[in-house]
Amino acid sequence: MVFATAMSALAGPSAQSLGRGVYAYISDNDASCNSVFLVGQTGILVVDTGFDDVEGAKLLAAIRSVSPLPVRYIINTHYHRDHQAANGVVGPESQVVSTLFTRQRTIEMMNHPLTSVHFRPAAITMATEADIYLDGQQVHLAFSGPAHTMGDLVVSFPAQGIVATGDLFLNHSSPAMDRGSVLNWIHTLEKILATRAEIFVPGHFEVGSRRDLQCFHDYLADLWDQVSAEVTRGKPWNEISRYLDMRRYSDFRQFPKFHATFVDNASMIYQELNRADKR
Repeated sequence: MVFATAMSALAGPSAQSLGRGVYAYISDNDASCNSVFLVGQTGILVVDTGFDDVEGAKLLAAIRSVSPLPVRYIINTHYHRDHQAANGVVGPESQVVSTLFTRQRTIEMMNHPLTSVHFRPAAITMATEADIYLDGQQVHLAFSGPAHTMGDLVVSFPAQGIVATGDLFLNHSSPAMDRGSVLNWIHTLEKILATRAEIFVPGHFEVGSRRDLQCFHDYLADLWDQVSAEVTRGKPWNEISRYLDMRRYSDFRQFPKFHATFVDNASMIYQELNRADKR
């Protein structure tokens, strides 16, 4: 049954049913994020909300096209604005959940004198693993250490075989890299691949399959191996950056304005390897 609301008139993407009450919302704005939501019997759980009030209203319209139930929980996969600035629009009365790092960074952003965004930081934080049961349906949250940022959550829906990855996975795209660890990022993807999930909703772009997630893992692992081998040989960065072999990933999207290219990613790996050598 579709519930018509005034908000459904807003232009924007629709909710994509992934099965058994889980829906993906694939943003039509590269500057904003994808979202996932689970509809229970008495409420709704949402993973990530969008860049601003406009994007949040589009997401809420998609949710309302499916259900009129209240949004009871919002999970933020990490602190970047495009994943959480619309918390107040999507679920003003919801419980917000994140890692402690994400909460702390959000509060720092709120206190910045030039910030105009009305953030809603988490009221609930978690350390390594936690479960939320929405009307008996399990939603599993896991933090495996620094990766894309210092506080990325992986959100799994075990009964449905679905994982919301945040920006730990971008389908056939080079990711922007924050202060984290590419090596641990690779290990985190291996943990996700070790589950039985078959559907993976990335932080941006289209829903992925197990094969897509494996390809993204292989991209990071291949890039790590190439840069690591050249660092071991004592090659300087200017030589390493010129001789990267990315032919296997020629279909990957590149976003220079977001520092999300093969060379940008290799540079972050080079920096991480150099930090490790100095310890």
